[in-house]
Amino acid sequence: MNDDDKKNLIEEFKNVDGAKRLDMWDYACSQQVIWENIIVEIQKIAREQGVDKQLDKMMDEELKKSEG
Repeated sequence: MNDDDKKNLIEEFKNVDGAKRLDMWDYACSQQVIWENIIVEIQKIAREQGVDKQLDKMMDEELKKSEG
């Protein structure tokens, strides 16, 4: 979802009636749960594969370059 889609969704939410608004709220909450579950799984895989440590090392190197 890009920024225009987000703006359109928020504008629509402001202008719809109660039942439609409740449906939109429910949809947004379900999407949040889906993405939270995806993030948890990605973090788990990254830890198992040691990718999280590699990313930390890359970030540290980039910070040192920008400071130096």
